[in-house]
Amino acid sequence: MIEPVVYANQTAEELFGRREETTESVEEKVREIIADVRKNGDAALRKYSALFDGYRGTAFEVTEEEFSEAFAALKPSYISVLNGAAANIEKFHSMQIRYGFETETDGKIIGQKVTPIPRAGIYVPGGTAAYPSTVLMNAIPAKIAGVREIIMATPVKSDGKVRAEVLAAARICGVDRVFKLGGAQAIAALAYGTESVPKVDKITGPGRDFVAAAKKLVSGVACGIDMLAGPSEILVIADEGADPEFVAADLLSQAEHDILATAILVTDSENLARNVSRKLEERVGKLSRESIARASLEKNCKIILTRDLETAVRLSDEYAPEHLELCVEKPFGLLEKVGNAGSVFLGYFTPEATGDYYAGSNHTLPTSGTAKFSSPLSVDDFVKTTQYVYYRKEALEREAEAIEEFAESEGLTAHAESVKARIRR
Repeated sequence: MIEPVVYANQTAEELFGRREETTESVEEKVREIIADVRKNGDAALRKYSALFDGYRGTAFEVTEEEFSEAFAALKPSYISVLNGAAANIEKFHSMQIRYGFETETDGKIIGQKVTPIPRAGIYVPGGTAAYPSTVLMNAIPAKIAGVREIIMATPVKSDGKVRAEVLAAARICGVDRVFKLGGAQAIAALAYGTESVPKVDKITGPGRDFVAAAKKLVSGVACGIDMLAGPSEILVIADEGADPEFVAADLLSQAEHDILATAILVTDSENLARNVSRKLEERVGKLSRESIARASLEKNCKIILTRDLETAVRLSDEYAPEHLELCVEKPFGLLEKVGNAGSVFLGYFTPEATGDYYAGSNHTLPTSGTAKFSSPLSVDDFVKTTQYVYYRKEALEREAEAIEEFAESEGLTAHAESVKARIRR
């Protein structure tokens, strides 16, 4: 059993442990892969696809026939589920649309326009598992933003096919082209382009260490990225009224992701803490991914006892979890006190899985404490803003002296002269 730990003014790092950088150990190898793809294009992609994914085909792009086969292989009820999820995600993200502005005062116009990035690249993990939810969460905000072309890369199964669920999701949400590519080589292809794969302006989507390292290395050099995703994490704040069965199930929903995933309970109820610990032991043995979940629990699960829920929120804010559940009687009151979290799930009947799949909010979230300064993936990630300024002659004459003095205070006399030249004329 996991023994509860009583909070005694420790820092979040002392209580929960340090979250380590996960890409450093593979960065040298990833640099080599990126350099090879830049130099040798499709030839390098074929080499790494065979080496890492066992795919020895010569064509990377998914054909129309493969899309048709995917839909034929899926139950109509599942297609309906995908469409329902897509509708919810579209509704939520449509409310994020940003508009430009313009204001005119005394002969001066200043404004800002919002422009979608031309081409977005989406990376969807795969191979041993299917992640159609990742397709929807990345492609739909891009479409709403007005991105002209969406390119997707995802690994193949052992038979050389992309999973049917992933292809169906791609077609439903309007992905333009899908490529059978995984790992660092896929990120390199999207970032720099090859004979087959077009270069994109921004790459979004999660991945493990090789993918994360590749995104880090191309970011700001070849293209933009959304974020560097670390292992998944959940922190549950629960009161005496929470059902220990529910809380244990929610902690395990993250533990099954990865042996590096983190699951934390913070509560003011010792009775709940001990019951959750017992339920974790009972439930973990029933999971299809028992070995992964058990390793995660043993390495990264913590149960913390605090004197009150306000202290629990303060600890959570220090930790800044990817997913935060407020399994309490009055969650909205507690929500007001939350400052740092990727996504918050409120009440006794809102498991984190609702946001993963169907509620409509995005599940691409900041991890590793970056929720202190980062946000979930949104429409904003697929647009950029451009400022503009217009002065009439009389407006420049009115402000010239102030601009000149400011420029000269920084020693930039040519800046000042650019104003003086117009005034003298």
